[in-house]
Amino acid sequence: MSFPKNFAWGVASAAYQIEGAWNEDGKGPSVWDEFCRRPGAIWNGDTGDTACDHYHRFKEDVALLKELGVPNYRLSISWPRVMPNGTGAINEKGLAFYDALIDALLEAKITPWVTLFHWDYPYELYKKGGWLNSESPNWFAEYTEVVVKRLSDRVTHWMTLNEPQCFVGLGHLDGTHAPGLKLQFDQYLLAAHNVLLAHGKGVMAIREHAKKTPVIGYAPVGHNSIPASLSKEDIEAARRSTFAVDMTEWNSSWYMDPVILGKYPEEGLKLYGKMVPHYTNDDMKIIKQPLDFLGVNIYRGTVVKADASGNPVKVPLKPGHITNAFRWPITPEALRWGPRFFYERYKLPIVITENGLSDINWVHVDGNVYDPNRIDYTTRYILELRKAINDGADIRGYFHWSVMDNFEWAEGYRERFGLIHVDYQTQKRTPKQSAMWYSRLISSNGALMP
Repeated sequence: MSFPKNFAWGVASAAYQIEGAWNEDGKGPSVWDEFCRRPGAIWNGDTGDTACDHYHRFKEDVALLKELGVPNYRLSISWPRVMPNGTGAINEKGLAFYDALIDALLEAKITPWVTLFHWDYPYELYKKGGWLNSESPNWFAEYTEVVVKRLSDRVTHWMTLNEPQCFVGLGHLDGTHAPGLKLQFDQYLLAAHNVLLAHGKGVMAIREHAKKTPVIGYAPVGHNSIPASLSKEDIEAARRSTFAVDMTEWNSSWYMDPVILGKYPEEGLKLYGKMVPHYTNDDMKIIKQPLDFLGVNIYRGTVVKADASGNPVKVPLKPGHITNAFRWPITPEALRWGPRFFYERYKLPIVITENGLSDINWVHVDGNVYDPNRIDYTTRYILELRKAINDGADIRGYFHWSVMDNFEWAEGYRERFGLIHVDYQTQKRTPKQSAMWYSRLISSNGALMP
């Protein structure tokens, strides 16, 4: 009942959410540094200025990962820490930090999986138009080249972008994330197209400059639907719903089809019509680069059934359906059907690059942090992931979000997703009950699952 041999168990984090040191050692400002200073933008007026102070405490954090027996760690690089203006001058102290972090991980026998962009876009580039500027893909490629040349003698696992649906959609369409824009839909689609071009040029830069054979992926939101029953009709309806396109940012196929299939989905082209930015066949050749895996971040799914014509119809959740502290519905079956549908459509190995629970927990009077809800949540989801594997999907890994409590973007420090509790006043780390459980799960390669 264990998982496949060499299955990659791991934990994940993101630079802006844990590093702090927002203006130290030559780092330039990011759009999140600026957004956090906008009144009312972040819950409770929180900022990522200090966060978990990982910049100064990374050795302690790596030691905790080693103690827990974590074999793989997904981290991200802060673009403005490496290149304060986004292009041009390189900040040696910023690169030295990542040098030291990678070395510490490897010394602890932990494999780094590096995400090049997890939302902290250089503010100086934003002032030049950001993702709306046609040069933005080239800016990302230049940054990618700098990082890969420096780290690829030790790093082999790479991801270009994390959740473009969020940093493009929430940041440029809804305005609830940095940089806080509410663009017209055609402008949003232009930003998205430039982001896809950046992904393609990023992959090209990795393959050109990597000193060791790279393993390259991409980590969009794995927006998906769940069949209401195991009937063929409901399964097909859920598949159709997973790849359907609507007038929101939550479209899997719009962000996955070009990257893997080399074309925008026809349904989206028809729906968006003249709002679709002009693009060429050469654009699509750039966007569609060979990938070694598709990363998907999955926390939930929408239940659907087939109507009399076979069309998907949303099935409302029953009153009292369980939710996490973020009020997201808990739907473990999303980790069966999402990965299965993505594998069937794209024929790429799947890695779950994020999955986890925001829960309400604290250090008890005995010094421990008890979070049985996180253990139960993760058990339920991983059981469903094993079903996806049994269904024939090629699933290569699972990264729990997150390694530690951290700055949860617009929600500030209200949400606690971590396996390790962080006291933000003292920066004391306390592994939670779930961390010990996850450690045992890893050591058994998933055999502890019921």
